[in-house]
Formats: sequence, structure tokens, C-alpha cells
Amino acid sequence: MKSIRTKLKLNNKQKTLLAKHAGYSRWCYNWGLSLWKAAYRDAYKPNTRKLREVFTNHTKPLYPWMKNLSSRVYQYAFPTECCANIHLGEAFKRFFKGPL
Repeated sequence: MKSIRTKLKLNNKQKTLLAKHAGYSRWCYNWGLSLWKAAYRDAYKPNTRKLREVFTNHTKPLYPWMKNLSSRVYQYAFPTECCANIHLGEAFKRFFKGPL
């Protein structure tokens, strides 16, 4: 097997933007995780479609800083069923499936 190693040469503006997007992704994932756990604890069956809907319609408008960053970030944090191999949705799919 071979591997290729690549180093990004970013300027300060690009580094800052990359760090903001990484923080946004982490924030979205943790927000979704806490909401998912609360729903599960209260005997609701959460799903990623509802999670994204709540985020888009209720949570995102409360945080104006999110408008300056790519919407792809939260789309990957809360995938739809068609791309359920991503992040939070996949984590919970594996959780409900149980041990291998």
C-alpha cells in the first residue's frame, strides 16, 4: 500500500476560517447530541430529519454568527437518511444496532 501526504499551505485568513468551521461543526454535533439524548430519555424516537428541522427553524436564527459560515457544516452534522453514513446519525444507528 502507498499513501500520499499533503500539507495545506494556508494564510492566516484561511486558517481562521478553517478553525471557525471546525468549531461550528463541533458545536452542531454537541447540540444535536444533547437534544437527541433528551428526546431519547423522554421516550421519543429521535431522527436526523427532525433534528435538522429543529436546528434550521428554531436554533440557527438565535445565533447570527452561523450565517457567516457554510451551511454544509450542519448538514453533515445532521445527515438525512440518504447520507446516513455521516456523524451523529451514523453514531446513533450503530448505538441502536447494539454490539457486533
